[in-house]
Amino acid sequence: MARKQSDYLAALLAEDEETPDTTPAPVVIDNTPAPRPSGVADEPAPVPGAQAKPAPTPPVSPAPASPPRPAAPGLGPLRGTTLLNRESALARVASGEVRQVTQLLLDPARVRVWAGNARSYAHLSEESCRELIDSIIAEGGQKVPAVVRRIENDPAYDYEVIAGTRRHWSIAWLRANSYPQFQFLAQVAQLDDEAAFRLADLENRARKDVSDLERARNYALALKDHYGNHLTRMAERLKLSKGWLSKMLRVATIPDAIVAAFASPADVQLKPGYALAQALDDKNAQVAILKEARQLAREQDAARSTGRPTVPSPEVLKRLLAAPTAGNSPSGPLFSWDAPMSGRRAVSVLSAGRQGVTIKLHNGTGATTEDLIEGVRAALDALEAQGKGMQR
Repeated sequence: MARKQSDYLAALLAEDEETPDTTPAPVVIDNTPAPRPSGVADEPAPVPGAQAKPAPTPPVSPAPASPPRPAAPGLGPLRGTTLLNRESALARVASGEVRQVTQLLLDPARVRVWAGNARSYAHLSEESCRELIDSIIAEGGQKVPAVVRRIENDPAYDYEVIAGTRRHWSIAWLRANSYPQFQFLAQVAQLDDEAAFRLADLENRARKDVSDLERARNYALALKDHYGNHLTRMAERLKLSKGWLSKMLRVATIPDAIVAAFASPADVQLKPGYALAQALDDKNAQVAILKEARQLAREQDAARSTGRPTVPSPEVLKRLLAAPTAGNSPSGPLFSWDAPMSGRRAVSVLSAGRQGVTIKLHNGTGATTEDLIEGVRAALDALEAQGKGMQR
């Protein structure tokens, strides 16, 4: 056994060393005669007064003496069975059959959060972590360990959190709020940055409180840092759809000035966020959207300061997407077409932009299907002439 394993074995045995029992074991003698096999005659009964011949004593071969098992240094005599079991366990660890896991109780102040984690530590709060905080209090401490790795050359920190940011925040909050006895339970792992990113991503996928925007920005950084800007390679490593990952990366391009228009970054979800990111590709639309976002941000701040409800995310998204046409659109439709028989408006173009053209067909005009088709064709021709036609 290698010296390092021997030292580790000694440390294990020192934790639960037992005092050897020096009392000799009692010898039990069984005088019950064994049953005689069938077909064998019984021996004759002894004749009274006759001297009985002593039964021959079979030679007894002495059992070879087992050499005493050496004790671990400084531990005194040990029980052979315990030592054998632990030697076997260490052999399984050395062979790779069993993996040794190191868990530590740490001061959260000596542990930082890895910058590659998707979760925004700054946005965690007592309210968002309330359920976890109550669980830790009820169970008398943290039961599920976080995953950390050791860091070097940082006098302020010894470890950094790879997975378990909310657990770290909750323990730190509890220690500062009447529970100084709680410690941060962590499992130490040796991971490079790419493996750490994949581990953190797997955990965050199961967390509903990690927003799509947080994950999208995390993916955008990882694409550059770990995968050389190769989208296909990243999708393969993460076992994700390439199309889905591409949409997430587009959401990551939404600037902070527009995110501030929402009550929380968690409100920026994949589907509406992707539509907003597409609208921002138009430089002219981007100016109007940024202006509306600043106005919304002021409204959100005022609502928070006065305790009023914030602007809900569907309303925010609607106002942002409508901003490019809100300021310069005429009071009426962009184009209208009247039915030839009644002279009443039968076709109206309500909006035209990057997302498409909105056309309204009016009821009760007396227009036939062929009339309406002609009206839609006229509307598209008019938009084309204005430079707002359908993109091919």
